[in-house]
Amino acid sequence: MRIKVNDNVRVLTGKDKGKTGKVIKTLAKEQKVVVEGINISKRHTKPRTNNDNGGIFDIEMPIHVSNVKLVDKKEEKSTKKSTKKASK
Repeated sequence: MRIKVNDNVRVLTGKDKGKTGKVIKTLAKEQKVVVEGINISKRHTKPRTNNDNGGIFDIEMPIHVSNVKLVDKKEEKSTKKSTKKASK
């Protein structure tokens, strides 16, 4: 796997297509990565002890490596330019 922790990646497919984020964790055996702020899921938990709070929490779920692409600093700053010439 070429993607490592702390790399910036862009999502290519799915509900978060086009978003960028930093890789938090890699799962090499499953060929998946966890990206900060991408593929958010709701987790319902019960309190386990008297001092513990239960509730609904947002957590990042893994996404397959083939659905993300490494982003370098040059690509982040680049913008799409028009090829049309201005008419006089």
